[in-house]
Amino acid sequence: MKLEVDIKKHLRDFDLDINFSMQDEIFALLGASGGGKSMTLKCIAGIETPDSGKIILNGRTLFDSDQKIDLPPQMRRVGYLFQNYALFPNMTVAENILFAAVGDKKSKLRENLERFELIGLENSYPHELSGGQQQRVAFARILTSHAEILLLDEPFSALDSFLKWRLELELEKVFESYGNSAILVSHDPNESFRLSDKIAVMDRGRISEMNSKQEIFKNPRTAASAILTGCKNISAAKKISENQIYAEDWKITLTLNKKIPDDLKFIGIRSDSFEYTFTDTENIFDFEVVKEIEDTVSCIIMVRAGDELIRWEVQKDLWNEIRSEKIHVKIPADKIILMNG
Repeated sequence: MKLEVDIKKHLRDFDLDINFSMQDEIFALLGASGGGKSMTLKCIAGIETPDSGKIILNGRTLFDSDQKIDLPPQMRRVGYLFQNYALFPNMTVAENILFAAVGDKKSKLRENLERFELIGLENSYPHELSGGQQQRVAFARILTSHAEILLLDEPFSALDSFLKWRLELELEKVFESYGNSAILVSHDPNESFRLSDKIAVMDRGRISEMNSKQEIFKNPRTAASAILTGCKNISAAKKISENQIYAEDWKITLTLNKKIPDDLKFIGIRSDSFEYTFTDTENIFDFEVVKEIEDTVSCIIMVRAGDELIRWEVQKDLWNEIRSEKIHVKIPADKIILMNG
């Protein structure tokens, strides 16, 4: 499966200008709400019309502004899971699931009722279901259609954590049946990492960075990407020498074990990447604890460094052991994220 998207569309607050291609992979659009992710899916599905550009799926042109091609949604063979489910209120669960079914409808209905734990709800109507049940019906409906690619718009937003985990496992099997071809819209970095192969970070209608999920999380190139992938600590920075930088907000000089690029603008450190030491060494700072926040398995320690608060997450048992000791917090050289924008 190959999808090529190169479109532009004027929106109220910004212009959507997006260009990417994907092939036999799970592709995540990660970004804050209102950044154009859902609009991108709607344009691919044919629900919205771009102002210009092309959309090509497996060699079939779905949209081409120059050639005046704009296939209707029912001809695009795209399975779109709406954020609000878009179930037909006057149809039962079974009727909704089979609305666009292709092939052996009876076996497809039974298979998806079992897959999404909907047995016994066949004759229920959408208003009689919980939000999670409605979403599972919507999942089942797109899987009975003749779709060549799945478009999933925040697919787990209405689910509790246990059901979300169960459906994530089931979704991996679904992806396999579709040749691992899907676009996932999400603002959750952990969800994007678990489910996707490649991630594109979207910001106000544009892709600011696109790479494998491992590279996006390990070495985000911009501050926006770092924030969206869960980095809580970011400082403006300037290069001092080939392997030293000054974190301007934290007022710390840091030594790295690699050459520092000339275009460095920011550095980041993830909250679980700090270490502690009892001796003086490189990349340490004495700190003032401003606040302790107890989580289920860890403690979130807000400490002051320079003009900013830094978030340090540490296991509860370890924090209880070291909290009364005279320690230094260390920023490991190999965990420092370098950003040029």
